[in-house]
Amino acid sequence: MECSYQLKDGCMRISMPREVDHHYAEQLRREADLLIGAYHIRKLIFDFSGTEFMDSSGIGVLIGRCKNMGYSGGEVSAEHLNERLKKIFAVSGLHKMIQVAPDAKEENTEKNSKGERK
Repeated sequence: MECSYQLKDGCMRISMPREVDHHYAEQLRREADLLIGAYHIRKLIFDFSGTEFMDSSGIGVLIGRCKNMGYSGGEVSAEHLNERLKKIFAVSGLHKMIQVAPDAKEENTEKNSKGERK
């Protein structure tokens, strides 16, 4: 699976590949920067629902896109992280740079702990 991009109203969602390694990282870097510039993207969402592995080159791509979006006042978020990716985000410090959307299970747990009903 390669990356796929969805553009709508200044927002771009990037569906990340199964493995974010050096090969896909370089492709992702080129394509994302081209689309961000061409379509004046203000919000960038990384969707990791199909991702099982990410190495340091993938971390570098995410950090670089955060910096680029920060220069233009844009925002970056990530969603659908599995446990391995959550650990990578925590250890690398990505969780401080990228807003991580809570999973549906986490949202329900938070609501229930606050006394709200599902």
